[in-house]
Amino acid sequence: MGLALGMIIYAVPRLDFGGGLSLQSVFVVAWIGFALLVVAAHLHELLGVEEEAKREQLRVKRMRRWQLEQTVLGRRKLLQVKK
Repeated sequence: MGLALGMIIYAVPRLDFGGGLSLQSVFVVAWIGFALLVVAAHLHELLGVEEEAKREQLRVKRMRRWQLEQTVLGRRKLLQVKK
């Protein structure tokens, strides 16, 4: 992330926006957009935004596995009683 921020700080003052709607100005806007996207992705990971969602998914997965085990064990018990 430090490299991306350094690249933005170094390059933005040197980029030329004054050309109107030219190929150069479109490139400048796209370049800055991608660089900011990289920084945002790093911040998203550093702040742990998805940690709660990951924990919730793990909880649901464990609950489904437990329910499946209970179903299998319950049927197995029924088959044993019928024999």
